[in-house]
Amino acid sequence: MSSRTLKGRAAIVGIGQTAYFKHGQSPDAEFKLALQAILLACQDAGVHPQQIDGFASYGDDRNDAARLAAALGLPRLRSATMQWGGGGGGCCASIANAAAAIATGQADCVVVFRSLAQGQYGRFSQSAGAGTVCGEQAYLVPYGVISPPQKFAMRVRRYMHEHGVRQEALRAIALASYHHAQANPRAVMHGKPLDAAKYDASRWITEPFHLFDCCMENDGAAAVVMVSAERAADFGRKCVYVLGAAAGSGPRFAAPAHNGPVYATANFGAIAKDLYRMAALTPADVGVVQSYENFTGGVVMALAEHGFFRPEEANEFCTLDNLTAPQGRLPLNTSGGNLAECYLHGFELVLEAVRQVRGTSTSQAPRNDVALVIGGPMAAPTSDLLLGSLAALGAST
Repeated sequence: MSSRTLKGRAAIVGIGQTAYFKHGQSPDAEFKLALQAILLACQDAGVHPQQIDGFASYGDDRNDAARLAAALGLPRLRSATMQWGGGGGGCCASIANAAAAIATGQADCVVVFRSLAQGQYGRFSQSAGAGTVCGEQAYLVPYGVISPPQKFAMRVRRYMHEHGVRQEALRAIALASYHHAQANPRAVMHGKPLDAAKYDASRWITEPFHLFDCCMENDGAAAVVMVSAERAADFGRKCVYVLGAAAGSGPRFAAPAHNGPVYATANFGAIAKDLYRMAALTPADVGVVQSYENFTGGVVMALAEHGFFRPEEANEFCTLDNLTAPQGRLPLNTSGGNLAECYLHGFELVLEAVRQVRGTSTSQAPRNDVALVIGGPMAAPTSDLLLGSLAALGAST
């Protein structure tokens, strides 16, 4: 095995999450939520919090590593990394950054986390009413393209036009997430089922996105504890290995005014290839997928770019039967995902991938040795992650 890889170098040995709330309804401050999730992850791992010597997060998480270290009484903070990019493009890259710190000896026990309390700080990415805008927004705002669904709808509509993708494919993504949420008592939308008629009758946000094509806004926190592969053997069946990770962006994806050379893309064309190459796996080896749903159309694009079907096959592949556990061909977002469990900018997807590999999901996939996590489609940079069991690690070596 080449030394220039994260494959088999680190493992997740503990997971923890707070209760999940609708945005603005958390009774606790964001920093307290982060500490709660970290302590629960340490408890799950059987690790004393003072063994932590590193933190990693993404999307400009506001909970400073040095402050966390002080609150937890850490003897020493050795590593603190933050992945660039807003929203959930970095949800998988944060795991990769932690694994890299461990693999290179910069830390021994790293916590990766995400925490949100929007009642305290306001809605994420909501305009503060500034008098000026810059970057991409300077090209979009004068024409009324202000919100994320407006911006991403144009890419998805172009993709649907080019490849003949119908609304039913987007609907199946939403229905699968809501279906799995009904088995998950942690999910914000637990007890609130969705059917095709309700989806079709829901209001348009911006075509082709209905209300149920768009992610929720939530409060809460989640965390994982990571150690080296050598130490992971002490944690038994709780241990889930990093098989591969990749992050980045395609050529000129973030060019101003949506002027990249490939417009109708989720931005995984190069990233997915790097991911599979590092893991020495193919799409056929993946048994379950947790894909970030900022909007359902991005999931369709991302699944195609990860090789599960050709774009022209999206309508046949993306059906409720295919995407639900346990009988489905490729169970998707088995905890409810961003649409129906909680929108922690995708970090809840990492925890669900761990549960799948452990065999403890509320909607368990029959093939669970290899789980794929897909970061924010249409974000830049974005990221990918493959997690697996010890058996999967050995099989792919």
